[in-house]
Amino acid sequence: MLSDTKKTRTNLLAKPKSTWVNPSKPKPSVLSLQRQKRSSFSYNPQISDLRLFSQKLNDCETSDEVFLAVLQDIPHPPTRDNALLILNSLRPWQKTLYFFNWIKTQDLFPLETIFYNVAMKSLRFGRQFQLIEDLANEMTTNGIDLDNITYSTIITCAKRCNQFDKALDWFEKMYRSGLMPDEITYSAILDVYAKLGKVEEVLSLYERGRASGWKPDPIAFSVLGKMFGEAGDYDGISFVLQEMRSLNVQPNVVVYNTLLEAMGRAGKPGLARSLFEQMVDSGLTPNEKTLTALVKIYGKARWARDAIELWDKMRSNNWPMDFILYNTLLSMCADLGLEEEAERLFEDMKQSKTCKPDSWSYTSMLNIYGSGGEVEKAMSLFEEMSRLGVEINVMGCTCLIQCLGRAKKVDDLVKVYGVSIEKGVKPDGRLCGCLLSVVSFCETSEDIEKVLKCLQEANPKLVSLVRLLEDENTSFKTIKEELKIILNESSIEVRRPFINCLIDICRNRNLHERSHELLYLGTFYGLYPGLHNKTESEWSLNMRSLSVGAAYTAFDEWMGSLCKMVERKETLPEHFSAYTGSGTHRFSQGLASAFDSHVKKLAAPFRQSEETAGCFIATREDLVSWVQSKLPPTVLAS
Repeated sequence: MLSDTKKTRTNLLAKPKSTWVNPSKPKPSVLSLQRQKRSSFSYNPQISDLRLFSQKLNDCETSDEVFLAVLQDIPHPPTRDNALLILNSLRPWQKTLYFFNWIKTQDLFPLETIFYNVAMKSLRFGRQFQLIEDLANEMTTNGIDLDNITYSTIITCAKRCNQFDKALDWFEKMYRSGLMPDEITYSAILDVYAKLGKVEEVLSLYERGRASGWKPDPIAFSVLGKMFGEAGDYDGISFVLQEMRSLNVQPNVVVYNTLLEAMGRAGKPGLARSLFEQMVDSGLTPNEKTLTALVKIYGKARWARDAIELWDKMRSNNWPMDFILYNTLLSMCADLGLEEEAERLFEDMKQSKTCKPDSWSYTSMLNIYGSGGEVEKAMSLFEEMSRLGVEINVMGCTCLIQCLGRAKKVDDLVKVYGVSIEKGVKPDGRLCGCLLSVVSFCETSEDIEKVLKCLQEANPKLVSLVRLLEDENTSFKTIKEELKIILNESSIEVRRPFINCLIDICRNRNLHERSHELLYLGTFYGLYPGLHNKTESEWSLNMRSLSVGAAYTAFDEWMGSLCKMVERKETLPEHFSAYTGSGTHRFSQGLASAFDSHVKKLAAPFRQSEETAGCFIATREDLVSWVQSKLPPTVLAS
């Protein structure tokens, strides 16, 4: 519903408190594990027959009757060693369980811990945690010892099955039993705590393990790095890197990938680049996931040059490329407006034997051409997709329609929309918003009706609201009720664009009163947070999230309020500022230039700040003088 809920970010303690260890006493080694001793096998001439028989069991149907029938043909008596060999050779967990239960019914020898461990490992592969827990409870009931392998298997299976509470429960049981966790168990339980968001427990366990002599492996550091990365905690990531250096643990590719993703979430592109260079210098070859993570970081930071240099390195070093990496690069080029680079990359994909352009590749190119107003290239690409049978998705359709709308090619727009719908594209909120914005571009009523006809198929209620806004007899109450219905049925990310487009339509049709009503409703429904800001020395208007028409409306409203305050001779601050943003995208139309034209037309005393891009400033004296020049002499005299 129409309500904004604030998300609070928890600040994490990056470095745990140190744990004191008595240096005069030797540390209990984490490697001193209690495990079931393996039997020392002597040469057994029956092994070949038993393995062939195990394969026969693996190949038979998975049913009690068939399995028991095959067991009648066992070539040698099921001694302890023979039974263990067969149990260890069975792959489907169902077969392992059948054979294990059959051994128990034969009562030929006492079942030791190792039999349960082998059965549990097979069940873990099948993610059968409940069966594993049942076997563990059976061991306890029958007085069979659970060793490190048993507990580790139970805990790791619980983690794989996302039964984190069970994993913690068995970990506590392990500690109460006096057994020391091994490296695998420590890493697994660290991951469980991290997934549950229990940061303090993760750090406490880490220190507890370190104090007991445990040397964390790369997997454990990967868990820590991922936890700190998801929280965007750079100090925590630094702690992980320091610990690895102090323990002389060499990160593997998985750890580097995790830390790179963490650097991206923490907003540290420079440190991510340094970490990547360190990885390459260490002799490791980055994989597709490494390169994809780095490209995303560069794209988010708008580091176009670094991204292109990285791509050149990929080609010269023959580093692995896959669909995700290619499409991430194309998407980055679209975000940064790198048309020539995207065309080179797209041509590379066409020449590739394994990574031919797919639907998302073509969508990125449509986005680039659409944003740049390259109508002919965009239409040529659309026709190429139809010719090659490449599926067009709703995003590609939206990009192309936006491009055609800005170019005033309404007939082509209607054609593209019709073909896309025929090919199975289902209009979403963004496509509806795009059509609504095109309506605001249209100059003739004929073109407006053509676009509204397309929008009628996608969202009839939006079209009805446009008609109501045009009707001067429609009450404000009706507009409010209809708009509320539409917004509640729309996803959160398209609500503000809907109102922006509706305001633009009203401004272009000289329905200024309606545009002010819509701006009020948008503010009322919490879609324009932070629009106004006041301090003792400065009042500001933040228009970054507004369309051009909505920005004009908000500014006119702001100036109207100031005029009334000047009339009433109320106290005003020394400075006024209006923020439009600088428009970092190469193809961005730029609200700043449109707003600059608007204030010049009004002769308002706002000028662009020399220090801050996309900021317009005015002093109190200039603004009051301008307002007084607009007021009738009778008002000034009074």
